[in-house]
Amino acid sequence: MDVESMAKGVSEREPAGMEVDTQAFSHSQVEGEENEEQKNDAVLVSVLIDDLQNDDVQFRLNSMRKLGTIAKALGPDRTIKELVPYLSEFVDDEDDILVVLSDQLGGLHEFVGGAHQAHVLLVPLETLSGIEESVVREKAVESIKKIMKVLNKEQLREHAVPLVRRLGTGKWFTSRVSSSSLFELLYPHLEQKSQDEMRALFTRLCEDETPMVRRAACQQLGNFASVVDYKHVVSELLPSMAKLTQDAQDSVRLRTVENCVLIAKCLNDQDRQSKILPMIYALCKDKSWRVRYMVADKFCDLTKAAGKEGKNRAEMVNIFVQLLQDGEAEVRTAAAQKIADVAGLIGKELTTEKLMKPTEALAKDDCQYTRAALASVIMALANCASKEVALEFLLPQFLQLLKDDDPEVRLNVISKLDTVNDVIGIQLLSQSLLPAIDELARDKKWRIRLAILKHIPILATKLGPDLFKQKLCGQCMEWLRDSVYQIRIAAAENLKNVAKSFDSKWVSANFIPEVKRLADSKKPSHRMSAIYAIKYLSEVVEQKLCKDELLPLAVNLSRDKVANLRFTVAKTFQTMSGFIDQSVAANEIRSCLESLAQDPDQDVVYFAKEALECM
Repeated sequence: MDVESMAKGVSEREPAGMEVDTQAFSHSQVEGEENEEQKNDAVLVSVLIDDLQNDDVQFRLNSMRKLGTIAKALGPDRTIKELVPYLSEFVDDEDDILVVLSDQLGGLHEFVGGAHQAHVLLVPLETLSGIEESVVREKAVESIKKIMKVLNKEQLREHAVPLVRRLGTGKWFTSRVSSSSLFELLYPHLEQKSQDEMRALFTRLCEDETPMVRRAACQQLGNFASVVDYKHVVSELLPSMAKLTQDAQDSVRLRTVENCVLIAKCLNDQDRQSKILPMIYALCKDKSWRVRYMVADKFCDLTKAAGKEGKNRAEMVNIFVQLLQDGEAEVRTAAAQKIADVAGLIGKELTTEKLMKPTEALAKDDCQYTRAALASVIMALANCASKEVALEFLLPQFLQLLKDDDPEVRLNVISKLDTVNDVIGIQLLSQSLLPAIDELARDKKWRIRLAILKHIPILATKLGPDLFKQKLCGQCMEWLRDSVYQIRIAAAENLKNVAKSFDSKWVSANFIPEVKRLADSKKPSHRMSAIYAIKYLSEVVEQKLCKDELLPLAVNLSRDKVANLRFTVAKTFQTMSGFIDQSVAANEIRSCLESLAQDPDQDVVYFAKEALECM
């Protein structure tokens, strides 16, 4: 196509309405403005068309993103005859350009005359589907699917079937890879003869000599099976899948795991047991640890797909036990993460009979990541067993994990304490639990200290006020002096969350004295912690405690020699004003804020005035 003539043709096109009588037109300002706007649009489109051949990639890219505007200006006929053929020759450009082109073509069907002409867009998309760059191919396939969705059955038979046939038998593997994604959408709309051809072609793709093609076909096999009738799934697709589970490439076998889930949903119990379970069993013993890892990761879905029949469930449990005892740590870790979910599916009887012994071995596993995975689910696993079994088998493992050398393992155990009372009871664990918490609270890694700090409010509800005061109250206050800022702020907020579990009298006796000591400290970081503690506690304690204890501390700190502390007090006053008697807020708080508004530091002035405006 001659781009210059197309651009010239657009710029010289008479805008709609130009055939109106000139004299009448001259008396219509509105029509004149519309006419001028149309001329400007024509010039813009002309520039966009010229930019399609610009040497600068960015210009071509911007123009390509406006293909809809260009096509609309050209009209359906010229788009079909000139623009689409030109775009079909555009395949040697930069990959970024081709990605945009592939994406834009999928939305042009409304500019080529609607659905009855949309098939013309398949021509450039077919070429783009064979490009070496995978991102371009994926966008092209997405656009082909968009076009196919607007075509009727006759158009699909006439244009889409030959397209898939050419792609599926193409010389280059890239075309065959792209074709595998189109069968699912096309197949239901075809007659019997064409369906037979499509199944045969898909089967050939599953046996293609190129691993990338087999991998792509394998990835689509489960979805394709969902639209194929039952007898052909069993007679044609399952044999292909069985071969893929034995493929020489682990990247192909890897994708058969998901197919087992999808195809099992299409089968009856008898075929699941005779066809799918042997495949799962073979994949569980696969020589590649990546394949076995995928089986472990998808095991709950596989168990559901295998059906609820007792024999099937028992076979699946045996397979899972093998994964828990796998020679590769990555596989054991993936299986350990699923152990509670699997236990929930198989029931208490099978859980007790099959999973307790492997779990005991996992608690002593050499790999810290495996132990950490078990630690994160052991409490949930206890919920799937009777209390007697939990105390006999899981309590010793729980206590052992609490004493683990790796802090991540201990932290994972403690992070699940919200379920501990439902299973074992906090009193049985307190002797081992509290020393582990104390050790984690002093860990060298500040992120570990932060993580354990965030679980303290749960412990407060479990331990009760007396035991909490005895064992953890001191540590809560010690965190306010931590060398890491994030820890100190989290510790102040932690006081608020703990205070929600106890009454104001308990807070006054145990938290306020320490906050006063921090407020009198010579270290600015300690005084800052006191300010944040005042701010958070004021949100949950009784008004009387806030007025009598917290407000005087804040007033004293508003005179601190450090400007950062003074403007933090101003922000704290803004918070406190919403939780304290308004007459007090109007007197003491406003008086302090007005004083701070005259502060020599500009930041202090800003936050003081902001707080005053909010009162």
